[in-house]
Amino acid sequence: MKTYTEKAREIPVAAEVDVLVAGGGPAGFAAAYTAAKNGASVLLIEQGGDVGGMSTIGLMSHWVGRADSKLYHEILRRSADRNPGAYQGVQTRLINTEELKTLYLEMLEEVHARLMLYTFVSDVITDNGAVTGLIVENKAGRQAILAKTVVDATGDGDVAARAGAEFQLGRENDQKMQPMTLMFKVGGVDVENAALPGSFESLVETEKGELQALAKQLLPHPAGHVLLYENVLPGIVTVNMTNVTGADGTDSGDLTKATVVCRKQMEKIVAFLREFVPGFENCFLITSASFMGVRETRHFEGVARLTEQDILEARQFPDWVVKDAHFNFDVHNISGSGLDETGAQKHFSQQKGYDIPIGCLIPKHIDGLVLSGRNISGTHMAHSNFRVMPICVGTGAAAGAIAAIAAKSGQKPRDVQAADVQAVLLG
Repeated sequence: MKTYTEKAREIPVAAEVDVLVAGGGPAGFAAAYTAAKNGASVLLIEQGGDVGGMSTIGLMSHWVGRADSKLYHEILRRSADRNPGAYQGVQTRLINTEELKTLYLEMLEEVHARLMLYTFVSDVITDNGAVTGLIVENKAGRQAILAKTVVDATGDGDVAARAGAEFQLGRENDQKMQPMTLMFKVGGVDVENAALPGSFESLVETEKGELQALAKQLLPHPAGHVLLYENVLPGIVTVNMTNVTGADGTDSGDLTKATVVCRKQMEKIVAFLREFVPGFENCFLITSASFMGVRETRHFEGVARLTEQDILEARQFPDWVVKDAHFNFDVHNISGSGLDETGAQKHFSQQKGYDIPIGCLIPKHIDGLVLSGRNISGTHMAHSNFRVMPICVGTGAAAGAIAAIAAKSGQKPRDVQAADVQAVLLG
């Protein structure tokens, strides 16, 4: 490979903070908010132009799964309070993405957390193996940000990977990863009479045939399922039907190809909805997500590792930092549409919540760094459960508490006691 040697140069230190959070999705927001609320000086950096990740610019339709997180329930309550009229008769777990973007900003301002949008992480700053800051790039150029503790909420674990933390891609036996999706919304739907299959198992018989079977037959592979979700606004439905397999979310080339594939699928999906799905006869595309929905990439090796057996047994850990997490094994077909061949989602019946221990948020061999969101330490199957947004808010809040305690006390994150984190989260 041809290479170029970049000249050494001095770069400005743009900020020095207690806690630096990389990534502004639900986990990153939760980490920044919690750390700042508990007295740490905080800077949240995000590559996009809004806070919220999949919950806003990713156009996710609703919060799925649950976690016993005070912050998650505060987000739900304040979402409903902001615009009661839009939520009349509609569950508050549905998301008004534009309202939520503003709510996140208001909450960060309330706790005096600083925010830097349109900013990419380029590299990590280390000292004797500990992460002490990040190199970032934005319109102002290349800058350094120094921090006592860094939280990786990038989803893909970009910071942890650059710091040298051990990880594996995808599932354990072959490193294959769940497919990607570009969410979009259609308007002009007769919602009162519309068919809205909300799961792969939802079968809807129509005069022209069963919808899931028709989609598998008529939509371009690997698309081929029907997932449609109610919206808080009238006449609008969120569509979760584009699908890209065999792509690596840590590779920009794959992300680019996935975007092209999904946009081509969208036109055919809208045509399919008009012809075959009741209530969608006059529907039209109104908006699509600003970035690809990546379900799975890196799984990091932590001090502890959550397994599928922990979830199936609803394990309770004395050193918990997330309580009562619950979802199913949501494994999308790695080679096509619909559910994964393991059938793990279809046959999941465990209804009790499980705990996530503090060690899942601590990289095994890297100091100064806390994991949060879908990049915490867990197996491929466990990850398919804890990757959903309410649980990511829970791990993000926990990461923010760990980071704030470590920064203020001078401890390493791995030395922070779970009891102290629990006191913050319950306070």
